[in-house]
Amino acid sequence: MSRNVNDYDKEKQLLQAYFPFIQKDSEKMTDKLDKVVAFEQALQGLMTVCGDDAKCEGVLETPYRMTKALLEYTEGYREDPKQHLEKTFDVPYQELVLVKDIEFYSMCEHHLAPFFGVAHVGYFPGEKITGLSKIARMVEGYARRFQVQERLTTQIAEALEEVLAPVGVMVVVEAKHLCMCSRGVKKSSAVTLTSATRGAFTTDPALRAEFLSLVKEH
Repeated sequence: MSRNVNDYDKEKQLLQAYFPFIQKDSEKMTDKLDKVVAFEQALQGLMTVCGDDAKCEGVLETPYRMTKALLEYTEGYREDPKQHLEKTFDVPYQELVLVKDIEFYSMCEHHLAPFFGVAHVGYFPGEKITGLSKIARMVEGYARRFQVQERLTTQIAEALEEVLAPVGVMVVVEAKHLCMCSRGVKKSSAVTLTSATRGAFTTDPALRAEFLSLVKEH
């Protein structure tokens, strides 16, 4: 379905804001706009199937709001989260660095339902360290995508290993998934934990124990 980008000013402006690197009147931008319009029309139809009145004043702009929300939820696709770690410092430190309780919000790729929680990220430096806020920004970059918790945990660990070349890395992620808390099995108290280890944390039980002990402290 071919559409003129000028017919949908709000959607066009939204796409230009989220994709500034794409020429605004290019074929690629027009294709994105076509897909957004098709999505909004389909969502309006689905809302009707569910029983809502798609012509009700309160939901007239809901398809547009959903487009805007999804683009925000998936901002991580438009960056390389590893790059946050490239700001490093030559500091002689040969002990555990742990940033815990890093809040994140993500979207389950299976149901497009939110999952959210905290990440605990630790590494045993090699020759360099990175800024503490850079670790949080990296987590945010991988979380702001359509995700599964297992992949998110692995991506965080692999990014640290690749960029910092540390002696070891350990990551633990705790999250609640609305796809199982509010629908399906409806277990609202269920929390999912995943972990990933690299290097010394894989081979040294004492390092893992230190990490887990510090995570449990409040």
